[in-house]
Amino acid sequence: MKKIVLSLLLIVSGFAQDYKAKDFSHLMGMPGFSNELLQLHLKLYQGYVTNTNALIGLLNGYADNTQAYQYQALKRRFGWEFDGMRLHELYFGNLGGKSELDPKSPLFKAIERNFGSFENWKKDFIATGLMRGIGWSILYFDPSSGRLFNAWINEHDLGHLASGEPILVMDVWEHAYITQYGLDRAKYIEAFFKNIDWEIVTNRFHP
Repeated sequence: MKKIVLSLLLIVSGFAQDYKAKDFSHLMGMPGFSNELLQLHLKLYQGYVTNTNALIGLLNGYADNTQAYQYQALKRRFGWEFDGMRLHELYFGNLGGKSELDPKSPLFKAIERNFGSFENWKKDFIATGLMRGIGWSILYFDPSSGRLFNAWINEHDLGHLASGEPILVMDVWEHAYITQYGLDRAKYIEAFFKNIDWEIVTNRFHP
């Protein structure tokens, strides 16, 4: 409760901190991902961080004029930029691993319960990522039911499962692979799976 009150006081006082782009430079040299591709993708992510901060500042400027068209247009855009920032952080955050998911882990067992087997889940996750169009393939955990779902997110701010917790995030917008793999999205997904940091992914799972 004290933390919430302090956060509110900081915001009201104008001391809320800007979002800072996270450092994912440790991913450079990752097998299957050229440095050129990663640098391009990280630059795009940094743009989402910049735009999120800019929108917060612009919206604060309309605090006394919330009926203005500009305020409402900015509000509608905010989810796009913020979710673009967060999804990229989750995506880069679950990369850089070198080991498989531990079959004894709670996540592995939950995947088996929900999908029948790890291979069934993987096949469905990949099929989701291969759907036509730009978007994201995300493994969600629904805490209210204890179920796992592979979901397709089209635009950054559309299609999310309410109260769902993102466990594994895969970017399948063209910028994530086209400069290296062309239109061969399947080859990119193969490289993605070889580099999942299952320790990070497992730590996101709270059954």
